[in-house]
Amino acid sequence: MLADYHMHTSFSDDSDYEMEDAVKKSIAIGLDEICFTEHVDHGVKTDLNCDYEKYVEEFKRCKEKYKDQIAIKLGIEFGMQVHTIDQFQKDFDKYDFDFVILSCHQIDDKEFWTYDFQKGKTQQEYNEKYYEEILKVMKNYDNYSILGHLDMIKRYDEEGEYPFEKVKDIITEILKLAIEKGKGIEVNTSSFRYGLNDLTPSRDILRLYKDLGGNIITIGSDTHEDKHVGHKIDYIKGELKKIGFTKFCTFEKMKPTFHEL
Repeated sequence: MLADYHMHTSFSDDSDYEMEDAVKKSIAIGLDEICFTEHVDHGVKTDLNCDYEKYVEEFKRCKEKYKDQIAIKLGIEFGMQVHTIDQFQKDFDKYDFDFVILSCHQIDDKEFWTYDFQKGKTQQEYNEKYYEEILKVMKNYDNYSILGHLDMIKRYDEEGEYPFEKVKDIITEILKLAIEKGKGIEVNTSSFRYGLNDLTPSRDILRLYKDLGGNIITIGSDTHEDKHVGHKIDYIKGELKKIGFTKFCTFEKMKPTFHEL
């Protein structure tokens, strides 16, 4: 079973990849199931957010056309901040999602990839504030499936990767809360194209999640173009086995289905 559970197309502001092309590529490389997870980031990028109506319409068309060749699920990636929770709740209530990624892409409407958020802060400050924001959102919002690319701040850290031990306590709190609420985490294979030295999240985080009793894991490429589709999905299954996991998940109507790795 091969499933790619983090895919963006032209319905996301940072991709021009057509959904049907993504479906065709997924079939061609032997994926059994995919989930589209278009970007929504209320606050800083509200005007660039996914057009839900057109997205759902195209999703339904592709799902019907290719139903005998591949399973296709309707997902979304919520780039949440504490002050945008109410807006995301309205979105969730309106659409029948199979899967929701809870991510943190910006804080105080300042994005990480532009380094606006990191500007004027020490490495300790922007790393700690990143995890603090995730924890605050988790304490106030429940309608999500997994935490997306949990340590993604390391993509945009000009000082190098911040030591795991220095943020282990708050990451432990995040993971405990996720487990308590029946939520999971993803392994995001974009780590390879960003040239990172470890997985996203790191093997340290994955081991900690397992040791705490976590067992809901999805694997996603964070596709934005053709060459990303399904990248390293099978490899990650092997890495998860090494850590001690035995299963990974797909989702339908916000409920996880477990598959052998």
